[in-house]
Amino acid sequence: MADSTESSIVINAEPGAVLDVIADLEAYPEWTGEIKNVTILAEEGDGWPDRVEMTMDAGVIKDTYVLDYEWDVTEDGTGQVSWTLVEASVLKAMDGAYTLAAVAEGTLVEYRLLVDLKIPVLGMLKRKAEKVIIETALKELKKRVESL
Repeated sequence: MADSTESSIVINAEPGAVLDVIADLEAYPEWTGEIKNVTILAEEGDGWPDRVEMTMDAGVIKDTYVLDYEWDVTEDGTGQVSWTLVEASVLKAMDGAYTLAAVAEGTLVEYRLLVDLKIPVLGMLKRKAEKVIIETALKELKKRVESL
């Protein structure tokens, strides 16, 4: 992913438990600060959401957008969940991925994100917004998984 921002965190849980929280997109408004509403638009019968509409309020970035998801994960929950922006009003790109790997302490979660806006914004400000979104998402994911 070109010009994306990346970060990682170790969560004290098995990859499958982390994947379950990531896959429960409709619950995101309960535990994420930015995501206010989620609607599953399509699911191909495999149990994984494929097309999702989300409403986000991340301070400078406010939008309702549609993402296409890809679930390249194994039965134990390791692998990658990625998404690509399909449509939005303010966003030009919102492409990202969670990669989950088993480690001695639980699960290493790596998060990559590329955000671009239709309105002109300095690259430095976009990277800062990406970093805030990623760091917040990883901390909230860790808190959610470890509290279950």
